[in-house]
Amino acid sequence: MKEITKTAFEGYTYIEGGVCAAKGFKANGLYCGIKKSEVPDGNESPFGNKKNDIGMVMSDVMCNAAAVYTQNKVKGAPVTVTKSNLAKTGGKAQAVIVNSKNANTCNADGEQKATRMCELAAGQLNIKPEEVIVASTGVIGQVLPIEPIEACIEELATGLTYDGNERAATAIMTTDTVKKEVAVEFNCDGKLCRLGGMAKGSGMIHPNMATTLNFITTDCAVSSEMLQKALSEVVKITYNCLSVDGDQSTNDMVALMSNGMAGNEEITAEGEDFEVFKKALYIVMMNMTKMLAKDGEGATKLITCVCSSAPDLDTAIIIAKSVIRSPLVKCAMYGADANCGRIMCAMGYSETDCDVTEADVYYTSNAGKIMVCENGKGLSFDEDKAKEILTEEEIEIFIDLHRGTSQATAWGCDMTYDYVKINGDYRS
Repeated sequence: MKEITKTAFEGYTYIEGGVCAAKGFKANGLYCGIKKSEVPDGNESPFGNKKNDIGMVMSDVMCNAAAVYTQNKVKGAPVTVTKSNLAKTGGKAQAVIVNSKNANTCNADGEQKATRMCELAAGQLNIKPEEVIVASTGVIGQVLPIEPIEACIEELATGLTYDGNERAATAIMTTDTVKKEVAVEFNCDGKLCRLGGMAKGSGMIHPNMATTLNFITTDCAVSSEMLQKALSEVVKITYNCLSVDGDQSTNDMVALMSNGMAGNEEITAEGEDFEVFKKALYIVMMNMTKMLAKDGEGATKLITCVCSSAPDLDTAIIIAKSVIRSPLVKCAMYGADANCGRIMCAMGYSETDCDVTEADVYYTSNAGKIMVCENGKGLSFDEDKAKEILTEEEIEIFIDLHRGTSQATAWGCDMTYDYVKINGDYRS
């Protein structure tokens, strides 16, 4: 069961469509054979070796665009090329091409191959190569075969449809067990606007930015500068608060495209309309963050850590992230062990000067709520009730620091035997 519980937000309605929910966006995905299937016909692979491995998204008109990228010093060639493309166009793009099964990272011909992918897409879509966002995900350090992409590019482009979001979302999956899509509609400047996205990620997920590949589209008219501002602010409290295993990927990217086809007056400065748009972006990115966490490699539980009553937002984020990425906390959640000592330990080594020694700690789920630590001291509690709470699929660790009014949330998952199995056999 990988579906998440979605929170309702007044004025925003969840809709279907993912990256195709917004007006004027179409998508496609197909299998081109970047990594040949090693599964005999008639048999099933754990992750579907014959699943789609190349995807495309295109807008009917030119878009304003913004992106954030991995902070790993080793960067995938597509990250470098996309960053260069957006710089050349002044924050404009019209299409995305993305492949799975090969990260095109640590390769001598990496940038050449990533540039070639842009050229191939542009040739079919009648746009310029620099107007294409390119991304790759998969095994690092293996040469990307360009021939399968060249062979399928016409079929990929001609198959673009306004309901092709699921094909594209499937194409970016690696060890993901489910596709990840979210979309909402909302009113801005009296116009009905839509914003939706797709994400991939299951392992090698850790802040800071961005954790995985994420593509978001909207028909709300927003300038490139304000798109970048909104994206940078929202990523801080969503994707950058996600950790599955503590490994920061080389290919992380979040790309955001706005084609303005909703007809609202373009948002070019802060104000009420900007806040309405930014909240829509938050809702989509927050839900995709939860999806990424719940589908962590081998995971059985979505773990949320809320750090409240902190002196400031950064402190709250640092502490929540420290708890959520702790291997010992993850293992305890897998075993439904209400060990508050592991929570306090992770808080204590977090990189903050805040005094956490008098914190309260609670565990919460659909099965109830229990306090396990008060003023930094462990409590006696009903072990059976605690185990019942921690056996649920979605668990919240709530921390009250008693040090201020700021609050932050981080998301992660439990760590299971299957995580080791998956990553011990990743290249096969």
